[in-house]
Amino acid sequence: MSDQPRMPDPRMIQVNQAPSWFSPNTPTPPAPEPVAEEPFVRPFIVTGGRTLPLDERLRIETLVVANGAALSAPLQFEPATVVRMCQQPRSVAEIGAALRVPLGVARVVVGDLLAAGHVTVHQTTDLSVATIERIRDLVRAL
Repeated sequence: MSDQPRMPDPRMIQVNQAPSWFSPNTPTPPAPEPVAEEPFVRPFIVTGGRTLPLDERLRIETLVVANGAALSAPLQFEPATVVRMCQQPRSVAEIGAALRVPLGVARVVVGDLLAAGHVTVHQTTDLSVATIERIRDLVRAL
């Protein structure tokens, strides 16, 4: 072995050099335009760092209905959105999808609104086997 540094293989493309198959007159492709993204708020900011709702009975199928007086309550951001959309009954899963937040975050927000008296919840009865099978068949049809 010699003590001289190893020379690069001439067949390799140099780091700061265009490959030989590009002619010097070939225009370089334009850089992709930046995609405008929606502002992102971390879930722990929405929930104040909490991971469990104030009411543990909230399940994904629990229906949430906002009181009419809650529209004039001084709510902001996600709670205000939930109150507006829950003028008609919505499930906790629908709320999470509409807010684009994880289900746990939706449960915490709904639990806070429930504790403050801005919404009421209606627990659904347990699903029968026939209902579960019907849901399964509808999902498979998608």
